[in-house]
Amino acid sequence: MRTLDNYLVIIPNAKLIEDNIINYYAKPQRRIDLVIGISYGDDIDKARRLITEVLEEESRVLSDPPAVIWVGELGDNSVNLYVYPWVNSPDYLPVKYTLTETIKKKFDLEGITIPFPQRDVYLHQ
Repeated sequence: MRTLDNYLVIIPNAKLIEDNIINYYAKPQRRIDLVIGISYGDDIDKARRLITEVLEEESRVLSDPPAVIWVGELGDNSVNLYVYPWVNSPDYLPVKYTLTETIKKKFDLEGITIPFPQRDVYLHQ
């Protein structure tokens, strides 16, 4: 079997019998799963609106089924938004990478911050 990045993968028969086989292109459409973290001080509704704008501007994102955006978790360093748009299977990787970059740029322009892990250290005398 040849992978998308042109590796040749040889699968022993035992693996075919014992393990699951995942065919990412068996169906004509695929859901992209993005996790976008925003700072706790940022406006969730504004971030959701900006992401929706990006999804609507990307012509390869399908309108049916519609994309959804959920607050997926309250993480240690960020509020994580789960973004689930649908695309045609051949468009999966290009759209995933385009959306990630475009959302970051839009957040930068609109003052939404994507936090990174940090620690506060207090020194006591």
